[in-house]
Amino acid sequence: MLCRIILPPRAIGNQLIRSRTSVAANYRAACRGRSKAEFIAKLGTVEEEADESCLWMEIIIESELMEEKLITSLLKEAQEITAIMAASKMSARGNN
Repeated sequence: MLCRIILPPRAIGNQLIRSRTSVAANYRAACRGRSKAEFIAKLGTVEEEADESCLWMEIIIESELMEEKLITSLLKEAQEITAIMAASKMSARGNN
């Protein structure tokens, strides 16, 4: 179980929105990277933001702010994006 975080529901929602939109913005920046190192660094940021999105959705579920069935598919997608970015980072580094 996650630590109980005492935040207003709106604050949690805002954090989720920020992390989710950051995933898209940083992925676009990665695709436009000027070097392999910049590409890998941006993929790392995408991975971190996707994982943060998972955290906020888990908090929403555990705090019962929304019905779990409304969040489950989005959480699964965020977990998949996190895994894809981690694997992409490894591939880009050449550490298959």
